[in-house]
Amino acid sequence: MADRSEFFGDAELLRNLSDERSMDSSVKFLYREHFDFLSRYVVNNSGDFNDAEDIFQEVIISFINLVKAGKFRGESSVKTFLYSMTRNLWLNELKKRERAQQREEKYERAKETNGRGVDMAIESREASTQLMKVIGELGDSCKTILLLFYFENRPMKDIVTAVQYENEQVVRNKKYKCLKKLEELIRGNKMLYGQLKQFSNE
Repeated sequence: MADRSEFFGDAELLRNLSDERSMDSSVKFLYREHFDFLSRYVVNNSGDFNDAEDIFQEVIISFINLVKAGKFRGESSVKTFLYSMTRNLWLNELKKRERAQQREEKYERAKETNGRGVDMAIESREASTQLMKVIGELGDSCKTILLLFYFENRPMKDIVTAVQYENEQVVRNKKYKCLKKLEELIRGNKMLYGQLKQFSNE
């Protein structure tokens, strides 16, 4: 608490804040008289001492500007008004921090999801490459039939022409045998088997 000789009533304080010659002593009085009280509100509501200092400085600057502009009408005491300003500013700051944290969490979740998506895409490409190699080991006719049917989605009549077989039924029988042979070759490889099932189920 300031000495009585340094104490200003509200009316005197407002006059002094409007007079640059008395500004320094008036600001010091505001700090001495109100900082402890207002900083406790910030610290007790999820803030720390640095937060309290920042908010208090912002409150004092805003209050002085209001007084100079003639917008503080004295409908409440200076102490009550400063408390209200502190409370509003700090609650707004907490809301900003909460929104920032939510954006950060959303970004991290999206980054994690995208990372998983990239990993899965890479794994899928690798599996497709390996699957192609195994298909190539089945022989030219099997390779042509499986690639045209499962990878290029060509109609059966086109495949008959490509492999020069008698009719569609012969191609279907051959496709079935090729597919079974391919499944036997990759059954022990879960990644390739899963890739094959993905293609054959589409």
